[in-house]
Amino acid sequence: MAILFKCKMCGGTIEFEEGATVGICDSCGTRQTLPNTNDDIVSNLYNRANNLRLKSEFDRASKIYEEIVNKDDSQAEAHWGIVLCKYGIEYVDDPATGKKIPTCHRASYEAIRSDADFQAAIDYADPMQQEIYENEARAIDRLQKGILEIAKEEKPFDVFICYKETDEGGKRTIDSTIANDIYYQLSQEGFKVFYAAITLEDKLGQEYEPYIFAALNSAKVMLVIGTKPDYFNAVWVKNEWSRYLKIIKNDRNKLLIPCYRDMDAYDLPEEFAHLQAQDMSKIGFINDITRGIKKVIRQEENEMPVAQAPVVMNENGNVTALIERGFMALEDKEWQKADEFFEQALNFDAKIAKAYLGKLMVNCKVSHEEDLAKIVSDYSANPNYSKILRFGDPDIVVRVEKYMQQSLALYKSEFRPAFEKARGQFHLLKTIEEYEALKNEFISFGDYPEAKEWAEKCDEKIEYIKMDRGTLKIVFDSDVRESDFGIRICGKDIRLGRVSQGKVLEYQLPAGQQSICFFNTSYAQPHRINIQRKSVLTIHFRSTWTAYKVWAE
Repeated sequence: MAILFKCKMCGGTIEFEEGATVGICDSCGTRQTLPNTNDDIVSNLYNRANNLRLKSEFDRASKIYEEIVNKDDSQAEAHWGIVLCKYGIEYVDDPATGKKIPTCHRASYEAIRSDADFQAAIDYADPMQQEIYENEARAIDRLQKGILEIAKEEKPFDVFICYKETDEGGKRTIDSTIANDIYYQLSQEGFKVFYAAITLEDKLGQEYEPYIFAALNSAKVMLVIGTKPDYFNAVWVKNEWSRYLKIIKNDRNKLLIPCYRDMDAYDLPEEFAHLQAQDMSKIGFINDITRGIKKVIRQEENEMPVAQAPVVMNENGNVTALIERGFMALEDKEWQKADEFFEQALNFDAKIAKAYLGKLMVNCKVSHEEDLAKIVSDYSANPNYSKILRFGDPDIVVRVEKYMQQSLALYKSEFRPAFEKARGQFHLLKTIEEYEALKNEFISFGDYPEAKEWAEKCDEKIEYIKMDRGTLKIVFDSDVRESDFGIRICGKDIRLGRVSQGKVLEYQLPAGQQSICFFNTSYAQPHRINIQRKSVLTIHFRSTWTAYKVWAE
């Protein structure tokens, strides 16, 4: 059964030739990348994930893409699918051109090109796929920059109210009326509240994402309102609270409060199991919520020091705070989280040497700066090390160069005996197999100085032996039926018996071999062919053993 792939833009069927990695949708005409698989099960997983993403169920789609990656990390299209889910990408028609263009429902401070899954997609893609991925990434990057430009102008919010506005029939839900009441109550208390029905009402005809993104990142408290389990899990409701939960992981001062009514608390989403939920049917609910919000905000205000150390600020945020949190994550050995903090800082200013230092420590898996001198490694080619030297002040450059020299000394001292022993073997070996083994040994030294050059010397030696020794290849273009057939190499007769059309025989020729004799049992004298020293000597036999053509490949 032929494998079918669905369009990432519209869900139509993609037309492609067998083995192709790029195809064209038969509905919207978009040229796009394809999964590299012939497995029906994997292709079905791709189509299921794509279907969920088209419905904006990004978290569910992402889990399926991750399942594919766990089975085969080299699936570029699965890594790209994770990227699309991470940034909440939906494709819509461009009114001007009619072409499909991306819209973003999950903006992030992290640039798409620094995303690990995007980099994996590029690494595993072929050149045609890479071109498409790069073009899409540029479009998403421009989209993100536009969102962040708008978001930075928005004033911060205290509270974000998350709820379902309308039901399946388009009628206003009970949840929306409750949210409305809570909005006015909290506004009267002096809180700045994000409530979509009012906050976004003057944004008609505009993209909502910049304002939602700004509110999610600035709000200190999120209230998730729901009267039905389905409403809590509605696509856009879940899109908001799941994003906020991810923000909380990096900022423990934020708080999410599930607020339910007319349902059992056990029917709340599993992600809320660790949170203190509030029953909206209880008397005094709104007063309890108000007190809770005041407590969170006042606690944050009280924790702010009267006199703060100077910090590096720019129009996008507090860079120093991000870097400090990155080093705190390094101390806890939370490598991925640390890398994310440093990437966010670099998104604001790409020339911060301390952020590159943090990323180098992530690469080397060390929690303290001075430990860079204690690892057995040569990280001089690491791009983060290079950027420290490029953008750092004299103090940090001198420190890091010293760590590098100490680390390199350890690296050389540990590998030197084994390396010298391997190098001493080079002129003693004779066979291709021995040089193949020595080459692999040199490769195992990794970045050790001269290891790569000696591995290449092994390759050169192997080629020289092949040229000196040569290979005999005999191809039978038709059956040899007249008599038994044989060859004589170095005075040794090798009888082959009767051979049939399509038979291919290969023999390694000993060094110094000057000729080969061919014979059959009908003739007393063998037929001799002089050998020119070529890498491969191919002999074709046609009709009978005496009708042959000889040439070197």
